[in-house]
Formats: sequence, structure tokens, C-alpha cells
Amino acid sequence: MFELRGNLTSVQKLTLGIAGVVIILALWWLLAEAFSRKVPVVEGFNTELPSTLTADSLENAQLRDSILRADSVKFANATEFRKIYPIVPLPTEVVASYPRLVQKDNLLGNALRSIWLNFKGYFWAVLLCVPIGFVVGLFPLFRGLFSKPVDALRYLPLTALIGVFIIWFGIYDEMKVAFLAFGIIVFLLPTVIARIDEVEDVYLQTVFTLGASKWQTIKSVYFPAVMSRLIDDIRVLTAVSWTYIIVAEYINKDGGGLGALIYIKRRLQQVPDMFAIILVIVLIGFLQDQIFAYLNRRLFPYRYYKSSLTGGMEVRLGIYLLLGIFAFAIFFSGIQAMSTIALIGALAGLVFIIFGEIKVQTALQKQK
Repeated sequence: MFELRGNLTSVQKLTLGIAGVVIILALWWLLAEAFSRKVPVVEGFNTELPSTLTADSLENAQLRDSILRADSVKFANATEFRKIYPIVPLPTEVVASYPRLVQKDNLLGNALRSIWLNFKGYFWAVLLCVPIGFVVGLFPLFRGLFSKPVDALRYLPLTALIGVFIIWFGIYDEMKVAFLAFGIIVFLLPTVIARIDEVEDVYLQTVFTLGASKWQTIKSVYFPAVMSRLIDDIRVLTAVSWTYIIVAEYINKDGGGLGALIYIKRRLQQVPDMFAIILVIVLIGFLQDQIFAYLNRRLFPYRYYKSSLTGGMEVRLGIYLLLGIFAFAIFFSGIQAMSTIALIGALAGLVFIIFGEIKVQTALQKQK
């Protein structure tokens, strides 16, 4: 287990995975206890001071002083105390907050809203980055004109630009999607150009020998090679995309979403609820990463398997159908029957994927 890049057995992986979770929970518990406070069990004890978000005034200062003096007197005279966790809540408090978040704060609805905005941002970013990146990366004229400005995009202070996006798009969903898409484009567009440069010459020489045209070279060599690696880069951007969507949802809490929900909980100083929402975002990000990994294995199987798998065509057809339905829902969201069309198309895509996946798994078992 201490060899450099050594391998673990399945039992070791399971055991160490469980042990890692236990260690993290233990450290979490210790941090909560370290930052805990004792407050007296007396009527009228107030641990919350007037908000510091508003402009300070003599009245607020006097009110804070009076609260602190009253609390200190009650604290000195108290005979019974209870422990609170104002900075790091206990894991049990975080778990206990989920029923309240689901019932009173519509946690599921806010999560779905943030996921939808996140996917829309990814859609527009990829839709713009791929053709622009191919044009700049493949043709010397456009590379000479735009390669330096594209590289300079990496240094833009994105959070400082949110004011500009508010002026351009307002404070509603259009601004949030545009800001998220731009945040992804800043990192993804230079990556597309870099991936084009990484295509191995042996493949280009092979298609040149076979007499392929420029378009055939792009379609059969550049596009599959770049896109198969680009999905890995998109997976890395998952954390970045969720950071930007949470920041954007802070702007207009009335629009809903997990970012708006965190903002409200912060103002109310409900720390366990904030931790619970953050864990939901972590879970969504993990699942999103696994979806991208699955798409990479099925859309570009030659990276993982030496021969074509039975059922791969059905899986790819189902994936393309789901992606088409997703694009259709974005472009034609105003159509009244859109939800019905999307549901039928999504179900058809899932049927193709499940049917193809059964055949793929059967083929993999035979290879073993």
C-alpha cells in the first residue's frame, strides 16, 4: 500500500474508503467541538447582534453595547449552560436540517433550478468554444489574429465583471446563464486550441496518405481527437461552473436556486442549513462529473477498448437523442407542448441507452 503508484485490491479500496469517511467525520466533529460556545439557559439571552451589513450608526453601536452588557450579566449569574455551534455545526445538525430544507425551503426545486442554469451555461459555452476554437486553432490566419487575445482571456477577473453582465442582461436568468457561459468560455476556448495542437502527426500523415481532404481530416481526425480529450477538461470545470452559478444567484435571491438559498441562510445565520446546501452542491458536482466520464467512455470508446462493443451504437444514439432534446428545449422553451415533447424524447433516449448498455455489459463479460 506504500508503493509508488501501487494498486489496491477491491477489498482494500472499500475498507480504506470507509475509513477515510470516518476520519473526515471525526475531524469535522472535533472542529465543531473546538469552535463551540456555551450559552446560559436563561430567558432573554441574545447571541445575535444587529446586522453589520447596514451602515453603522450611533444607535446601532449603543444597541450592540447594551446587548453585550445584558448578556455578560446573565452569563455571570447563570447556573445552567448549553452548548451551541455557531461556526462549525455538528454533522448530526447538518443531517437534521434536510427535512426542514425539503419541506419549507423547497430544496429539490432550488437544486433543479441551479442544475438547469448550470447545464444551459455549459451548452452555450461548448456551442461557442468548439467552432471558434477549431477556426483559430486550425487556420494560421485566425491563429495569428486571435491567439494572443484568446490566451489573455485567462487573466480576466470574472467576479469583477458581474457588474458588467448586470448592465448588459439585467439580474434575471439571462444574466446568470451568460455569466456562467462566459466563465466557462474563458478557460475552455484556449483549451480547445491547445488540444488541437496535441493531435499526433501520425494520424494526420495517415489520412494525408489516404488522400483525405481538409474537411475529411477535420471530421475524422481532429474532431474526435479533440472532443474525446475536451470532455476531460469539461469535467475539471465542474467545480468552477458551480462557483460562478452560486455567485450569480447571490445577485437576485428572488429568482431561487441554491446560491440564493445559501444567501438567505447566511443572513439568518442558519449555519447547519448552509453546510447542508453545500453538501448538496458537492453531491451534484460529483454526479455531474460521473455523467461526463460516462459520456466520454461511450461516445469515444476507442480510448478505452481495443475493439468496438456490441450495443455501443444504441447507447450513442440514445445520448445524441437526449442532447438533441436538451438543445431543443433551450432554443424553443416558449413552445407550450415543449414539456411533453421533451419528456417523450428523453424517455426514448433512455430506452436506447438502457437497451444498448445491457448489450455492452454482456459483451464486456464475454471478453473477460
